[in-house]
This record gives sequence, structure tokens and C-alpha cells, in this order.
Amino acid sequence: MFSKITSNIKVSVVPEYDSKNSYPSENRHVFKYNIVIENDADFPIKILKRKWLIFDVGFGYTEVVGDGVIGLTPDVEPGDNFAYFSNVMLRSGVGNMSGKYLVENAQTKEHFEVDIPKFYLLSEVLSN
Repeated sequence: MFSKITSNIKVSVVPEYDSKNSYPSENRHVFKYNIVIENDADFPIKILKRKWLIFDVGFGYTEVVGDGVIGLTPDVEPGDNFAYFSNVMLRSGVGNMSGKYLVENAQTKEHFEVDIPKFYLLSEVLSN
């Protein structure tokens, strides 16, 4: 598990190689990742946007920017959390991801960024 705390918001990530949907001979390595966003602040938050930096060894960086997460802009009350999973495909089977969420303090409407910790992706095929 990879975790990071920014402004009392903890983001934890657990990546996993998805062998069922990967085709190494076709340079298609799929990884699932589970994310938990824990609100340890004393105010409710709303996840507005996400920005990912994806590194694929031999193929370089890709930036992905979008609204919310998995099609939602979830509200997270103090002491609560929001969990979701998604996936990414790498051609090399080796890389990493990191990013940021744009978050709104639901009381003051102030916006701030929350770091998503860097996590590493290694295909099972390549680690044997």
C-alpha cells in the first residue's frame, strides 16, 4: 500500500497486476488500483478533478486530466472515506503513477490540491 497525507486528507493506493486482461505478447499489461480517500479534516470536501502522471518505461510519460473520479464528484464528510477502483494499461509492463486531486472545502468553497502518492507497477510476467 502507498499512502500520502495532504491537508489532513489521506490517499491510499493498492495496485495489482490484472493477468486476466493482460496480453504481454501484444504489449498490453493491465493494472488495477484501489484508492481510498480519507477525510481527516474538520470540514466536508468534494473531489472536483484529478490529474495523473503515468510513466511507462521505454514509452515515457502520459498526463491524464479529468473531472472527478470514475465519473463522480464525491462528497466526503469529516471522518469518512470514499473508495473506488480503476485501471491503467502499460505497454512495457513496468512503470509508475502519481497525481493530484483538486478538492473543494465544501464549507468555504476554497479549492486546494491533494497529492496521490507515487505507486509502482510491475507486470507479474516480468517479475518472475
